[in-house]
Amino acid sequence: MSGDTTASEAVTILGATGSIGRQTLDVLARHPQRYRVIGLTAGHRWRELAEQCLTWRPRFAALADPAAAEALRNHLREAGSDTEVLAGHEGVARVAALDEAHTVVAAIVGAAGVRPTLAAVEAGKKILLANKETLVVTGALFMDAVRRHGATLLPVDSEHNAIFQCLPREGVGPGVRRLLLTASGGPFLGWDRTRLEAVTPEQAVRHPNWDMGPKISVDSATLMNKGLEFIEACWLFDVPPARIDVVIHPQSVVHSMVEYLDGSVLAQMGTPDMRTPIACALSWPERLESGAPSLDFRTLAGLDFRAPDDAAFPCLGLARQAMEAGGAATAVLNAANEEAVAAFLDRRLGFNGIPAVVQDTLAGLPAPDCADVDAVMNVDSEARVLARRLIKEWAC
Repeated sequence: MSGDTTASEAVTILGATGSIGRQTLDVLARHPQRYRVIGLTAGHRWRELAEQCLTWRPRFAALADPAAAEALRNHLREAGSDTEVLAGHEGVARVAALDEAHTVVAAIVGAAGVRPTLAAVEAGKKILLANKETLVVTGALFMDAVRRHGATLLPVDSEHNAIFQCLPREGVGPGVRRLLLTASGGPFLGWDRTRLEAVTPEQAVRHPNWDMGPKISVDSATLMNKGLEFIEACWLFDVPPARIDVVIHPQSVVHSMVEYLDGSVLAQMGTPDMRTPIACALSWPERLESGAPSLDFRTLAGLDFRAPDDAAFPCLGLARQAMEAGGAATAVLNAANEEAVAAFLDRRLGFNGIPAVVQDTLAGLPAPDCADVDAVMNVDSEARVLARRLIKEWAC
């Protein structure tokens, strides 16, 4: 896979064994002369990472779980690999900031991706941001770090990448009226809260359009994923909450839109395949083959749009409220949601318990302004403690 590396762009992937990480490798494999992989990281799935290391031969690999890192190190040594394996969160952060890397794909799911992504920012890298929680949790602190360290930030989430493509080069200017984020509605579109009570994890992770991991799939089912993307869009494009709307679009063909003052609406369209925004961000302002199928307009029966059902799916409204509240409220929201989704996947909490735990955590914990990332992460920890207690109460 390495090919001629004399002029190739060195890429590090944070969260290589996840859905975005695997799809990024698929895109890179189509352009071996243009890109080479220099670093790969994961949480604990060392067997999957071992397979990737033997295929791509990165100089460095890291696992947040030290025991998994040791298993990977032994496996690669026996296989004759010269990849250096690092361990723990410090090891992941070190791989995120490698001098040799030009581009870092930030694809670690959840708040665990905050510090590694910040390490890449502080090293002045080109960041392909797929970890929305980094902006949800740290917000202004993260965007300030991007500016101070001269990092380049390109969105990979399909919705933000779509908006990025529809905006002029200077970004959101006086000619832009609003940003429109589209949401598929997930697998339970049209269901009421009574019917949602019996939802199982197996049903929730079965997304009708997208291939995603379990946590993001559940977030899509509750519409929290759109809520997190709403918050991310506010920071990425420097717009207030009032200038962003969400519309349900079940076909997932229009990935998002920008409305201009003259009434024009620009939409980015394509098949629901994450390789498209990944390839766009990798090569911008150029374009390259992603492997995604072409959109066949002859087979489209129609494109439907509707308003979200806030009564059945309150997570989107909770996200908007947290963004409007300011301070560390969005960090509290994210921490509570991560804990609630994990409990749901473990069958310790019902589907409707997810927004209930988030709402009660937001109501029960102060969310002050934070001067640095350590202070934000302290709020994150406090929110998790409260959320876990609330989960136990809901389970009783």
